Formats: sequence, structure tokens, C-alpha cells
Amino acid sequence: MRKRHRSLLVVLVLAYVLVLAYVLVLAAVLHARAARTESAAPVSTATSDRVLRYIRERFGLADTVKLTINSWQPFSDPAFYEAAVNVDYGKEKKTQPVYLTRNQEYLVVGKLVPMTSAGKEEISKNIRQLFKVPENIGITVGPLRKSAYPTLYATTVSLDQAGKKQTQEFYVTADHRCLVVGNVFKLGVDPRAEALRTISVRNQPFQGAAGAPVTIVEYADLECPMCARLHEFLEKKLVPRYAGKVRVVFKEFPLVQIHDWSTTAAIANECVYRIKPEAYVPYRSLIFQSQAAINATNVRDMLLAFGDQLGVDHMQLAGCLDAKSTLPQIDQDLKEGKQLNILSTPTSFVNGRIIVGMPSEDLFYKTVDEVLADAK
Repeated sequence: MRKRHRSLLVVLVLAYVLVLAYVLVLAAVLHARAARTESAAPVSTATSDRVLRYIRERFGLADTVKLTINSWQPFSDPAFYEAAVNVDYGKEKKTQPVYLTRNQEYLVVGKLVPMTSAGKEEISKNIRQLFKVPENIGITVGPLRKSAYPTLYATTVSLDQAGKKQTQEFYVTADHRCLVVGNVFKLGVDPRAEALRTISVRNQPFQGAAGAPVTIVEYADLECPMCARLHEFLEKKLVPRYAGKVRVVFKEFPLVQIHDWSTTAAIANECVYRIKPEAYVPYRSLIFQSQAAINATNVRDMLLAFGDQLGVDHMQLAGCLDAKSTLPQIDQDLKEGKQLNILSTPTSFVNGRIIVGMPSEDLFYKTVDEVLADAK
């Protein structure tokens, strides 16, 4: 009987030891897995590469511009990861903060500003500090509303200086923890295809062949010096070089925040297109060539004088300009440009491929040649 008890005791001890060993091994395995999970990058290398490709395509960065991205880290708002994109132009280097939603579907290029709430006063305070808005300029924050992005609310912020108002869209994260100062992009969308879907070229002023295989759509501010340089290049060099193969469609994109007569000039330019379409391009050229002489005081007289030089009916142009009859068209161009997240002028699209600013002539020719080859 005692022997049986001893044997049973031995069996129980062995069973206990085996169970304990199994538990210890299982715990070690789980700990190792957890350690690997914690040490693993929150965003894969493949996704980082996709982000860099998207940024290069979306902002029209040449292949000569080197892009790298730092490792992604969890952001203070758990809905996002954060990293920095390093942009090396050769002579100049820049660092751009970027944020990726947890589902890795949306990319924010700009800044996420932590908030304690989504109150209008806090949003207004942050905007005033970030953009150094003077105290004499009033800031009004509109109500939060649903946006095109599921994890973000939108709000319209108005700046008022002595009755002159400007508006800008901002976003707030769904948990009200951050103000989004920058642009939001959906990573799965092809920037080129999106541009082609968004841009309307019907009944728009253009230069070149109507049925050309390459369409360059230029968004310009008539008070912008770089826009003047690009216009001269397109008019006198690029269009003649690619005769019959390229058309340039012109869009008005006045930057009212920094220019005081560009909207008036855009209205007149579109009026000329209504009255005498063939005078549109030379009229536009006259405005660009005379930028240094035009100011907010003399702009009307000079715009009418340009029309006289080109044989545009004086009374029709004056009436159209004074009534701002073409302002809806300019508003439509602005709306379209904002949908494309245009931030500066000139910005051009070559069959949907974006070119920001005035690159070298060789780079512009190279882009057109590549698009022509794709169109064959």
C-alpha cells in the first residue's frame, strides 16, 4: 500500500514538473513574440517607399532630388504614426514632417498640432501663433463638419482685416486631439489620374493645337514674377518647338493673400477671352510684361489700355471688368486648384503630371518628351 502511495506521489510530482516546464516554455515564447512585436517597425519599408513615391509624384520632384524617410514612430495621438522626409536638392536640403494614419491609408504632409479640445478659441489661438497673425486681424472659426476623410473633421477659418476677408480650410482629428495644418492625401489614389479627373479643359482659353496629344494646364497668378517667366517660355519656346503636339490651357489662380491686383487682372483677362478670344494670349502676355508698372491704383486704366492695343472693344471690356462678370469662372478655377492641393504658382500639369514652379527648360522638355512617348 505504501509502495502504491509512493508511486502515485512520484507520478504527481513528475506531472507537476512537466506542466511547470510547459508553462515556462510557453511564457518564454510569448515574451519573445511580444519583444519582436515591440521592436518591429510600426510601418513597413514597403509602405515607406510607397510614401516617398507618392510625394515625388504628387509634388513633381525630379529624379535628381533625393528623398529619404526617417523611421516611423507612434505619435502622441494614437491614430497616427509620425516621421520626417528628408529632401535633398543638392545645394539645398529640407526636412518635412509627415504623418500616417494607423490604417496606413491617409498621409498628412504638414504638421499635427496637439490640442486639449477642439474648441474654437483653441483652434484660433493655434492658428494665430503658427502663422504669426497680427492681433488686429480677426480670426473666425466655423463649426466642425464631416470631411472627405473619415478620421477628420473640417472647419473653415476666416481672417478679417478691415472688412477684407480670406478663408482657409483646416482639419481636426476625429478624437479632437490635433489640429491638422497641412495637406491630407489618400495614398491609394494615383495623383496623375486624380488630376486628369479633376481638371476641366472644356471651353477654356488655350494656346496651341486643339487636338494635341499633350495638354499642359497652367495655374498662374498674373502678379507672380515666376508665372511671367513660365508664360514667356511656354508662349515663345515650348509651344513653337512642339507645334501641333502641345496645347497650353490657362487657369486663373490669383493669390489674394499676397497680391492686391491679381484678381482684377484675372477678371479682365477672362473678359477679353469672352469678347475677343484670339486676343487672350497676347493680352495675358502684356499683363505679365507690365507687372512692375501695375499697382492697385492704376490697374483698371492699364488693363483697359492693353485691350485698346489689341483691338478689344473698350466699352465691352470696361463693362465686363466693372461688373466682375467673369469672377465665377475665376472662382471655379480656384476651387479646382484647391481640389488639386495647389499651394503656389505657377503649378502646371502635363497630361496629369505635376510641375511646380519654373524648372529648367531642359526638365520641362524632358517631361513633355516622356508624356509624348507615353501617348503613342
